[in-house]
Amino acid sequence: MSKAVKRLATIGYEGLHIDELIAALRSARVRVLIDVRELPLSRRKGFSKTALAQSLAAHGIAYRHLRDLGDPRAGRLAARAGDYAKFRKIYAAHLRTKRAQNALAEAISVASRDAACLLCYERNPVHCHRSIVAVQIGARAKLSVEHLVLTEQGDRGGRKDRQRASTGVGQSLAATE
Repeated sequence: MSKAVKRLATIGYEGLHIDELIAALRSARVRVLIDVRELPLSRRKGFSKTALAQSLAAHGIAYRHLRDLGDPRAGRLAARAGDYAKFRKIYAAHLRTKRAQNALAEAISVASRDAACLLCYERNPVHCHRSIVAVQIGARAKLSVEHLVLTEQGDRGGRKDRQRASTGVGQSLAATE
């Protein structure tokens, strides 16, 4: 009997309703959501820290906010401007800080114990720091990384289907290197 490969999921809530996020997490059997936003605030209803934690708890999903894994303001501005090389450079420097390394160790601990998912805003994991964090966690905890991406399918009913993009243990997306 082979042992199941453990994995770490990631998801961005851009364009989602809170119910869609929770449905995707439940479908992926996530038991703990690790919020890696520096500022867990959102204009989208249900995605600020307290409301999100309450909604998740109502569905049996734990919530952890690890602020020190968030992308610093300069990195967010570079990403918004489409300067992904600058964004990655800024985030790489941030990730080397003691506070970020302590938060990374905590995320590794959580993800090693339970089915976890990293949350940030950006829909596309290639353009989000959560991919960089996921690669670090995956490599150190020997977890495969699965990016949960909900995309518009363009049909009249506005139906959305979950699409998965996976990387192997410790692998990264080319754009995050």
